[in-house]
Amino acid sequence: MRILSLRLAVATHLVVAVGLMAASFPDPPSVTVPTAPAAKKATVVLAGGCFWGMEGVFEHVKGVTDTEVGYAGGAKKTAHYEMVSEGSTGHAESLKVTYDPSKITYGQLLKIYFSVAHDPTTLNYQHNDRGTQYRSAIFYADEDQKKLAEAYINQLNEAHVFRSPIVTKLTPLEAFYPAEQHHQHFLDQNPTHPYIVNVDLPLIDALKRQYPDLYKK
Repeated sequence: MRILSLRLAVATHLVVAVGLMAASFPDPPSVTVPTAPAAKKATVVLAGGCFWGMEGVFEHVKGVTDTEVGYAGGAKKTAHYEMVSEGSTGHAESLKVTYDPSKITYGQLLKIYFSVAHDPTTLNYQHNDRGTQYRSAIFYADEDQKKLAEAYINQLNEAHVFRSPIVTKLTPLEAFYPAEQHHQHFLDQNPTHPYIVNVDLPLIDALKRQYPDLYKK
């Protein structure tokens, strides 16, 4: 459920504050993910609150060639918005990011994920959305993705970049189920929706401000 209340503005300011720290946000550690020189396509599945905003951020990142919102972490039969919204399916609202490794690295995507796209220190909620379906999670496709994500989380925690420890779960990707069509690119189709205006557009503004070299219109 997309909850709007008087507390929404406060939550928005907190998210923007996370984005503001991006100017000095540390780069990923030197545990790089090897990619073949000819590789032109790779994917990563990320979760961090409402998938509308996650998609809105990453579709504006240079090197990202496609985005698709959906569900990960649960069974195929429960991969439906109404069921996932109940918070008992095991699914998280997720985003599959397809990117060109020759133009942007997996580590750079993680940097945006941790510093701009969501708050990785809040357990099972983002903004006023509550429930395990809004958890922070990286559904890794292979051991290389897992290794770099683990190293980066440890680095950020040890440097006390956030006031609280990162609670992002690292889970092997078993399946990704695309969400209903009306949720795909929802931000682009509904730019004046109150939730989009108050919560998601500030995230894109933070991306543009903090990472101008990675931002695309």
